[in-house]
Amino acid sequence: MATVPTQPQFLPDGGVTSPRGWQAGARYVGIKRYGTEPRLDLGLLWSERLATAAGVFTRNKVCGAPVAVCRENLADGRAHALVANSGCSNVAMGARGLEDARRMAAITAARLHVSADQVLVASTGVIARPLPMPVIEQGIGEIELTDDGGASFARAIMTTDTVSKERAIRFSVGGQSYVVGGTAKGSGMVHPDMATVFCFLTTDAPIAPSWIAPLLKDTADRSINMTDVDMDTSTSDTMLLLANGAAGGELLSGGEPLGVAFQQALMDVAIELSRDLCRDGEGAETLIEVVVKGASSESDARRAARCIASSPLVKTMITGKDANLGRVLMALGRSGAQLDVESVGIWIGEHEAFHSGTPTELDLKTISDTMRQSEVRVTVELGLGGHQATAWGCDLTEGYIRINADYTT
Repeated sequence: MATVPTQPQFLPDGGVTSPRGWQAGARYVGIKRYGTEPRLDLGLLWSERLATAAGVFTRNKVCGAPVAVCRENLADGRAHALVANSGCSNVAMGARGLEDARRMAAITAARLHVSADQVLVASTGVIARPLPMPVIEQGIGEIELTDDGGASFARAIMTTDTVSKERAIRFSVGGQSYVVGGTAKGSGMVHPDMATVFCFLTTDAPIAPSWIAPLLKDTADRSINMTDVDMDTSTSDTMLLLANGAAGGELLSGGEPLGVAFQQALMDVAIELSRDLCRDGEGAETLIEVVVKGASSESDARRAARCIASSPLVKTMITGKDANLGRVLMALGRSGAQLDVESVGIWIGEHEAFHSGTPTELDLKTISDTMRQSEVRVTVELGLGGHQATAWGCDLTEGYIRINADYTT
């Protein structure tokens, strides 16, 4: 049997219910007072088959109660369902917050006839406000779960997002086919440390319990953790991977051709969701992609790329179409990466603007015009080794200030 993987294919309108065996649904129960129609704020994601599961979470010391409950319920690496809401993050609510998060899991479990410790919980929205539990409890019982409910679930987790973020990809090796689906939300407070505001990934592949946690951590580090909107790390950052094995086959542990293909498909979905998050940053008009090459180590490449993508001065340089390469050099210089300015090259789009320690004679208007696109790539060559990394960000506009100045008022 051939073991060469076929070309992975992104599925039109794909999302978390694209893999076999996954259902989802959502309702509006009145937690969220903002957003476009159809306004949804409470969602369920469910697999009848018990899924192997892993999560990575915020390291912000002000941490949401749902994050604590997720950590508790993932102790055995298994889950049946996820209940999520927007509009209120259930953060900084003390014992009441933990009680409410556990109550959400228990109500969902009773409805689905599973154990409460097999239900994960996620909440996003305003901090230091209590969850309206009566409407949440009623809403959980009223959500209709369907095979195509992923789109509604994706809308239910949105806060200041202007569009939902959904992706799914199908790949095959030797006649065995699997799907990886995902949804993410996040528009502000995006500078992840272990995860993003929310990123939920599902698959019908059978993943070995020993592999799923390191697999997710590596995926997060190369995708979601390389994004930035505003240098603020959310108190609710949650990234989950749930694998129900509904497509059958042997357990994947990473070394076999199917495992290698799965890891790449998972990364492809996570990267596209990462780009979607930055493209929809609060007030954003331009997606920024920063590629750092020629670093002496992978950690240096990651550090430099992320520092440039998150720099407010680089962001405003893109906003103003200002050909001010000093801002890229400044961010590079403070990143902590090993650096020799005499070896540095910088490209804006396809145009080399800085070479071996000095600016090129490229017309500044050409650089400015290149930044008038909906997506701008900044490439930095360090000339010190063979490692590279990519980070994503967005420009910083007056729209960001307006959105956040009026967030609760």
